[in-house]
Amino acid sequence: MKLEGPEVKRAIGAFEDDLARREAGENGERNGRLLADCSLRAEVRLYYDLLLPPGSADPCPLLVALHGYGGNKKQMLREASKAVPQGFAIAALQALHQHIREPRAPGEPLRYGFGWLTNFRPAESIALHHDALFALIERAVAEGVADGKKIFLLGFSQSVALIYRFIFKHADLVRGAVCICGGLPGDWETNEEYRPSRTAILHLCGTHDEFYPPERVRDYAAKLSMRASRVEVRSYDAAHEITDEMRDDVRSWLANMASL
Repeated sequence: MKLEGPEVKRAIGAFEDDLARREAGENGERNGRLLADCSLRAEVRLYYDLLLPPGSADPCPLLVALHGYGGNKKQMLREASKAVPQGFAIAALQALHQHIREPRAPGEPLRYGFGWLTNFRPAESIALHHDALFALIERAVAEGVADGKKIFLLGFSQSVALIYRFIFKHADLVRGAVCICGGLPGDWETNEEYRPSRTAILHLCGTHDEFYPPERVRDYAAKLSMRASRVEVRSYDAAHEITDEMRDDVRSWLANMASL
């Protein structure tokens, strides 16, 4: 049976209510001894799409593209392909944490989205993100797809802070990072693992961004320059989005950085 309109919300709500009851133990008091927060290891698969430039035979510059909260790899591959110079390979990595999204229109199927982390044990999600980037880059270089000296990262929204965590903890691994409509890590001032890096940074902001408004990002250039040797922060007449003007600037910046 296909659920439509308000029925979708009721079905999702009933599912979440049932989970909440289980968590709260409303189906009966627990007997015995509770061992909380036990853990085990299980295999996790992360998925990515790889787009190679036409006629490529030799290793080429690689752009690893990371979507924002609620996005997915197909969406980010499409977005990155509009902003990449000729001769680049693109790898769009999909986050681990999946969730349900409502249909685009009544009668259409439920959609899905992915997020990188929440405030539940975020350090574990951050470590997984780092491991995934290492594995993807290592495979691309080992298979002759990517030039290990020309690795770039592109992040939007939620993934931006994760990119900064990565490039300042694993300094000089990537040549450049493009960060769009995102923020600095919450522990930027206190985390002693962050180190100076030669990774070049291009940070793009929207003057109408409801999540990262101008007053929130006005000191980003100064803060990033504390640890990065080359930083550019540019503002655009945009909301929380990637505009054509941003794409043009990203394409030019990447081409220039790859030629150095």
